[in-house]
Amino acid sequence: QVQLVESGGGLVQPGGSLRLSCAVQGFTLDYSAVAWFRQAPGKEREGVSCISWTTRYADSVKGRFTISRDNTRNTVLLQMDSLKPEDTAVYYCAIDVGRSGCNVYDQPGRYDYWGQGTQVTVSS
Repeated sequence: QVQLVESGGGLVQPGGSLRLSCAVQGFTLDYSAVAWFRQAPGKEREGVSCISWTTRYADSVKGRFTISRDNTRNTVLLQMDSLKPEDTAVYYCAIDVGRSGCNVYDQPGRYDYWGQGTQVTVSS
């Protein structure tokens, strides 16, 4: 059974950094598409970043967030720097086990498995 376990969320001041981790269990990552989404209260879930053969980022996080993959640990990381209050949300990772590529990464319906989410709060 495929499971995704996120960790690394928390409370940070504006301008600070956090690193989120998504550990994939029961499936070998290779170059399957793994994406990070976030959902703030009262808002729709939005795609933040994706990694497969390439990487993609939402315009709102370009230059501040970096996605990477550690295949030896079957883990995807999201390094978040220069955090802003508007980054506050629950962050989820998700995997598409059937397709690689990040051309259409921001559609939640594409993904087969999701993590439970981790809260990120950016506040002074």
